Amino acid sequence: MPLPDDALAALAEVVGSGGLRSGEAIPARNRKDASDTPEGLPALLVAPRTTEEVAAVLAICARHALPVVVQGGMTGLAGGATPQAGEVALSLERMTGVEEIDPVARTMTVLAGTPLAVVQEKAAEAGFLYGVDLGARGTCTIGGNVATNAGGVQVLRYGMTRRNVFGLEAVMADGRIVSHLKKVVKNNAGYDWTQLFIGSEGTLGVVTRVLLALQPAVNGTQTALCAAGSVGNALAALNRLEARLGGGLLAFEAMWSEYMKAATEQSGLPVPFAAEPELVLVIEAAMGPSSTGEESFAEALAELAEEGLLDDALIAQSGRDRQRFWAYREANYEFYRDLPPGIHFDVSIPLGSMADAVALLRQRVKARSGTAFPIVFGHLADSNLHLSLHDETGDFSGFAEIVYELVREKQGSISAEHGVGILKRPYLGMSRSEAELALMTSLKRTLDPGNILNRGRILPA
Repeated sequence: MPLPDDALAALAEVVGSGGLRSGEAIPARNRKDASDTPEGLPALLVAPRTTEEVAAVLAICARHALPVVVQGGMTGLAGGATPQAGEVALSLERMTGVEEIDPVARTMTVLAGTPLAVVQEKAAEAGFLYGVDLGARGTCTIGGNVATNAGGVQVLRYGMTRRNVFGLEAVMADGRIVSHLKKVVKNNAGYDWTQLFIGSEGTLGVVTRVLLALQPAVNGTQTALCAAGSVGNALAALNRLEARLGGGLLAFEAMWSEYMKAATEQSGLPVPFAAEPELVLVIEAAMGPSSTGEESFAEALAELAEEGLLDDALIAQSGRDRQRFWAYREANYEFYRDLPPGIHFDVSIPLGSMADAVALLRQRVKARSGTAFPIVFGHLADSNLHLSLHDETGDFSGFAEIVYELVREKQGSISAEHGVGILKRPYLGMSRSEAELALMTSLKRTLDPGNILNRGRILPA
């Protein structure tokens, strides 16, 4: 349905002609996120430049009961940013920039539309490190990271986005601005509403500015590509390394055998080990500037190999080696294009159930279709699996039920770090109780009584 003329006029007055687009003038990037949801043309694309403009836009939308979908870098995999019929797309793409780096408080104040890679670069230039790192770093935005509580490859040491945020500025559904950007680690003065907004996927308010925590820059990074014969051996190796390296472990990424087959056959990467292990691991640790750190890392891996926890280990001798090892972990961005059609998932499984879960997944997928196969990889130390199920027939019926029923059985989560969005909403009850869902619904109704923000994401429309 066309938007009311007075609403259009009011929005144009707020953001100017350069901040409004409609119809075929709306770019393709604003019609669909990176998920499998069908492309949607929003009723209008609005791109404000300031928090005050966001507030004015939401006040207008609330007054006219116009549904709003919030957009950032459009890298989400749950359909949360893909426009639905009649929605106004509110893009934060013009709200970019690092406003301040405080070297004493070790904080950075950032506008929500700023790409993660820019934050990482600015932190490094100032002699610091921002602890969240994702493969989509060049495109995903800080606001989107906050909205989905993004994780990535360094959660083991630095935690998810939630742990790296000191404060937020956000705009409520009715246009009110709330801000808490105080540079203190401890603050027990009442409700911590900022944490409520992190991971809420834009359903409770629109994050416009973020106060990020910075970490000391690491040095002496050591990287290894290792082979493990079982999940049990890999997890035992993880526990030993965490104890041995004293908090220096940065990443512990796992790729199961089907994944490695795709990485070598489809992506053309060399086969790294003579035998085909159940898991290939990318292990990375910050060992300090001294040469003793390099020796300690090598000794730790040698001990694990002697005890049979690792079948083989290759240690990077140069930056080029490190890039080569990580190329296996990031090969999925390339090889999916050459595999049969697939459906993708992002789940959490308790570590103690991980081996059994993958075994059951293989069995149930094969029972469902003799031509189907799984690709499994992810942040093993964080209990987060990224997996996809592929079938040359293109028939994926029943696959989602297989995955999410397995998650329910193992008491895991249907979403580890990409959010619920639209695609996972029907399965949320497999991870959350009825009481929890009722609480979420109450919060949504209280903070967005008109139900205009990201309607139908997480909760039913």
